[in-house]
Amino acid sequence: MAKEPKLGAKTIAANLAYAANFQIPNTDGIHIGRSTGVNITDSTIQTGDDCASIGDGAKEVSITTVTCGPGHGISVGSLGRYPNEKPVEGIFVRNSTLIGTLNGVRVKTWPAATSGSATDMHFENIIMQNVSNPVIIDQEYFPNNQCKLGSPSQVKISQVSFKKIRGTSASPVAITLVCSKSLHCKGVEVGEIDFAYTGNQGNMTTHCANVHPTLVGKLNPPVSVNSTQSS
Repeated sequence: MAKEPKLGAKTIAANLAYAANFQIPNTDGIHIGRSTGVNITDSTIQTGDDCASIGDGAKEVSITTVTCGPGHGISVGSLGRYPNEKPVEGIFVRNSTLIGTLNGVRVKTWPAATSGSATDMHFENIIMQNVSNPVIIDQEYFPNNQCKLGSPSQVKISQVSFKKIRGTSASPVAITLVCSKSLHCKGVEVGEIDFAYTGNQGNMTTHCANVHPTLVGKLNPPVSVNSTQSS
């Protein structure tokens, strides 16, 4: 298991206020790649893409007390698009708030792509306010039809936890855990999740595929395995 970075780590970004036109794509607030020991804390990020994105080679990254939105949420990835990507390990996102984002906390990898790995990733004590797709693992990520689904992702995902995440979901599917058909996600834990649905498209649901998560404590909506379940 990777170490969680402490104050005094290699890179610290604190008390930032970043705003970009949310209608302009590819305007990530902060992107971290091929770096070790990065802390982002006490910051507000408004953007047209990911508030914070974590790319290949990132290790021992801590994101705490960040307010994100508008934007696309906080993401690990996308991974697996390019050859020779480095492993991702030790990502901690905690005590943060997402407001009106298109996604919440997310791990995303390309299908039919090169091999890689992402492990020891933890999302905890996060408040969602009218967020679409609040909790996601997406190993079939191909935006704007830039590739075909074809072969499954070759990025190994393991030791991921989503805990104490609560608030309101703007989409009917509040939790999506879609893993690779050839490399099922391992060691996924989901616990103490509590969402209310703000839309009008039926009941709130979850969707899981190629993963058998450990379920802990209160779960609203209930988390299904290899199916879609209403609540």
